[in-house]
Amino acid sequence: MVTQTAIPCMLMRGGTSKGPFFSFDDLPKDIETRNNVLLAALGSPDKRQIDGIGGAHSLTSKVGIVKISDLPNVDLEFLFAQLQPDSDSVNTNVNCGNMLAAVVPFALEKGLIKAQGETTTVRVLTQNTGVLADITVQTPNQTITYDGDAKIDGVPNTHAPIQIRFLDTEGSVCGSLLPTGNVYDEFDLAEFGKLPATCIDNGMPMVLVRAKDVHRTAYEKVAELNQDEQLKQILEQLRIQAGFKMNLGDVSDKNYPKMCLLSEPIQGGNVHTRCFIPHVCHEAIGVLAAVTIATACVIPDTVAYGFSDFNPKKPFSVEHPSGEFSVTLSFNSQGKVESAALLRTARLLMKGEVMISPKIWSQGE
Repeated sequence: MVTQTAIPCMLMRGGTSKGPFFSFDDLPKDIETRNNVLLAALGSPDKRQIDGIGGAHSLTSKVGIVKISDLPNVDLEFLFAQLQPDSDSVNTNVNCGNMLAAVVPFALEKGLIKAQGETTTVRVLTQNTGVLADITVQTPNQTITYDGDAKIDGVPNTHAPIQIRFLDTEGSVCGSLLPTGNVYDEFDLAEFGKLPATCIDNGMPMVLVRAKDVHRTAYEKVAELNQDEQLKQILEQLRIQAGFKMNLGDVSDKNYPKMCLLSEPIQGGNVHTRCFIPHVCHEAIGVLAAVTIATACVIPDTVAYGFSDFNPKKPFSVEHPSGEFSVTLSFNSQGKVESAALLRTARLLMKGEVMISPKIWSQGE
């Protein structure tokens, strides 16, 4: 009798995202087959993901794949896959800083690496874009712990802190920090007119727009913006045009660039945001989106510049619908951002096996 194939996995929360983590060795080597397995595991395409373990939301339709690295001065390699509830796409072209927070805990749980002491610092290469990060987790008694006093907005309760220091995020996908060559560009949109925007990539390709320029405030509730079809049409038309100028080609079927409305801070931070990923308003903010926005805010003449005074000796606070996200920017002697550090948390939610139909598992092998 033909039975389903069991694949070991761990369901992890990383920052404000969630999804199954796998070892590279436990998945098919053929990419098409691997994608089919991931789609089946999460239950896509189906907006409820009722036949899989996905969470019926883009933030909970994510996958992490981890292995020990053979590269010099790199400990682990991480491949992030973004799935969508109602789509059969598997996107591995962009990063996810939230899921990155769960990589080292997963590797410790899986036995891929060993704890180093009271804390463990591991260098991780994100295969999607080649970004390197040093990640420090808490390992008292040589064991990963998830309990602690660190609180991040968008996640209930407190947990053990995870420090992430990005080493080389500039131009991660587009090839340069300002891929159009300009600090801002003016786009001519049908039935709207000219709209200034800054196209930037410091870990995440993004198109930044002042909320007032699209007759919004960026203080609207997430549900209200998700029902704002006129705004969505404006942002999508802008996204398509910007994609070509950012050397990304036709992005109509891609999850990037992300779109973001900016406004004056109202919670004591440095800028207020409403981000779209790319068509749904984010209930918080992505890690690398926060890094990219913070970078844009300190570059003169971008649409993000000047929303508030910024003290380079203090973390940069990006306000979002469920709180704020603090990014510590490091500058070189020319005043250019050279690295970014931030705090996240993560937690192992469940470990076991996800069951895959044999016809899906065997395709392409």
